[in-house]
Amino acid sequence: MLEQYFEARLTLRKLRSGLSGPYIDGFARWLHDQGYSRKTVRRYLQAACHLGRFVELGGGLLDGIDAETLKAYELHRPHCECPDFRRASEKDGVRGARHFVEHLRGIGAVAEAQKSGDVEPPVVASFRRWLRDHQGLAPSTVALYIRGAAQLAWALGEDGATYEAGRVRGFILDRARHSGPGAMRNLITACRSFLRYLAVQGVCRAGLDQAVPSFAGWRLASLPEPLAASEVERIVEACDIGTTGGLRDRAILVLLARLGLRAGDVAGLSLSDIDWQDGSLVVSGKGGRQTRLPLPQEVGDAVLSYLEHRPAVAAEQVFITLLAPLRALEPSGVSDVVARAMRRAGVNARPRGPHVLRHTAATQMLRQGVSLHEIAVILRHRSVAMSAYYAKVDVDLLKQVAQPWPEVR
Repeated sequence: MLEQYFEARLTLRKLRSGLSGPYIDGFARWLHDQGYSRKTVRRYLQAACHLGRFVELGGGLLDGIDAETLKAYELHRPHCECPDFRRASEKDGVRGARHFVEHLRGIGAVAEAQKSGDVEPPVVASFRRWLRDHQGLAPSTVALYIRGAAQLAWALGEDGATYEAGRVRGFILDRARHSGPGAMRNLITACRSFLRYLAVQGVCRAGLDQAVPSFAGWRLASLPEPLAASEVERIVEACDIGTTGGLRDRAILVLLARLGLRAGDVAGLSLSDIDWQDGSLVVSGKGGRQTRLPLPQEVGDAVLSYLEHRPAVAAEQVFITLLAPLRALEPSGVSDVVARAMRRAGVNARPRGPHVLRHTAATQMLRQGVSLHEIAVILRHRSVAMSAYYAKVDVDLLKQVAQPWPEVR
């Protein structure tokens, strides 16, 4: 594999010598599989060799590389006088070294890095495992709950037996002075769930979740903010289908706009989830629930056009990143696709993200006569009451059923 990037025998001999030598060919294949360009692979391989020389001259071993070693290497780069590496870009040298260490950790040659900052309390770690293994919550939801639980544990201590209603309530009220409505709702939900879990485990007394005060808010109090049909079309057509990136973005947008999928649904869609013969696809939503949805012709054509130009990578997910390292697209990446398309189309709606397309899809279905029950099925709501949020958007229909206010004399 190394010979694909270097031809000079002296260069090959240097790269395969030193501490990095035994791993350099595997690193070259790893970079190739990640989709890096030939020029970038050459620079990163040289950086890997340089890192090995740096560690060796310092009297260290490759398996002892840690965050401090990388920090020292980064400080060394601007003043490097090594004849083989001083011409290399400082940025490429640092990035190449980091990727080399990532590769070494992946094959077990270097120990996993220890996370900096606060260490997650053991009781919170067990709560994480319970949410993941027994509740089947999505990783993003688990992270949300763990964030709130960790804050509570750090503030009140790790011993749940010392928790009292006054301390729990004081913690929430203190956070309310520095947090917005959305953050407080998430914190309250997470803390109540965490306290119930501790009570079931016998760590704290039962009923402490009742000490968490409620946040003043009313369901269905606000109006959804859907886009006009013309705005949706402008967003979809803003993609340059002459490029692989444009084909990918268009497929993502039509999935969101026509089927009302969430960002996580699109990011998690795998190649095996699409049944081309049956004209349907399986969506794994919140809580691991799977739903089979019809695949409209427009959506199927857009996805197929992208798959015909999709780079060949090992990822099972349909949508992957455009730049190396090539890997499955994250939900945040889906959000970025929507935000960029809205900017190109000149649509200035708020919020700017995938959920506005989901709101728009539900609103359009309602205006076309689709019942709330059918909308709940398509959007995969747990109850029809959640879909009632969209019943307020048809102002013309509401005007027809509204009664005049009796005059008061």
